Amino acid sequence: MRRFLMVLLPALLTAGTLAAAPAPAAAVPPPTPVIFVHGRNAGPEVWDAMVDGFLAAGYPSDRLYAWAYDTSRSTNEVLAGQFADRVETVLARTKAGRVDVVTHSLGGLPTRWYLAFGAGGGKVSRWASLGGPNHGTRLAYLCALRDQGCRDMTPGSYVLSRLNAGDETPGPVRYATWWSPCDEQIAPVESTALEGAANTRTGACLTHNDLLTDGEVFRQVRAFLRS
Repeated sequence: MRRFLMVLLPALLTAGTLAAAPAPAAAVPPPTPVIFVHGRNAGPEVWDAMVDGFLAAGYPSDRLYAWAYDTSRSTNEVLAGQFADRVETVLARTKAGRVDVVTHSLGGLPTRWYLAFGAGGGKVSRWASLGGPNHGTRLAYLCALRDQGCRDMTPGSYVLSRLNAGDETPGPVRYATWWSPCDEQIAPVESTALEGAANTRTGACLTHNDLLTDGEVFRQVRAFLRS
């Protein structure tokens, strides 16, 4: 009997230990891929500081992308279609169902066209505009004669009239904008705000390009994308 108990006791202890072991934690899904879209006469490098911030916050590098484009081309006839192709490429590469989009300045217009008149409503989860000329900027008249991108940014242009007719934030996409009272490129500065979006006036006096590198703007954008 004593020998039987000595054999049985370790077996019972082992079984109890196995039963009490916690279940393995569920795998955390990767974040939604982000596509960064620059403004006029710029390139993907303007996003370096913000991309570094996302990497430091835990975003894998294979979830962060940029779109480079010719800012002198037509928003509706050329660029919106090219952006649609970029979205499809990112979705295929990441196997994700949707992407998030973060734009600066002119980059807001072709992406908005894609959301309003393309397939973007079903493929974009969140859209953010930093200093976007969403209702036009008077400064665009200075280059409108030689540049289609500038013409698209002029108040009352064909592109802006179409985008702002009716629902300014269509579809199931969540929209957010950031604008600064010291933005020297967007006139009036309130042009960026959209009806139906979460519109944020920066607390600091930021220039147009400061919106790309300001730490507080970055934290708010990241919180919006993870909300």
